[in-house]
Amino acid sequence: MNGWIWIVVALLLAALELVLPGWFFLGAALAVALMGLALLIGIWTGGLPLALVVTALLTGAIWLALRRIFGTNRGEVRRWTRDINDN
Repeated sequence: MNGWIWIVVALLLAALELVLPGWFFLGAALAVALMGLALLIGIWTGGLPLALVVTALLTGAIWLALRRIFGTNRGEVRRWTRDINDN
């Protein structure tokens, strides 16, 4: 596996995040970039199927971290679970 291909895919996903914001593509871009760097450095020696699974898990973890750090967008609908008038 060539790590440069993973880096190029990460850049494409980051560009897609600019068109369709929502933190998912940014999380995927960061996960793919990390896997590409691991391949280039030589840390990752597993095969492609395991690399895809690890990248998917990293994507979910990074997406959750980004949502936790940066919160929701102003345009997102907020659900109220508690009424201000309840005692």
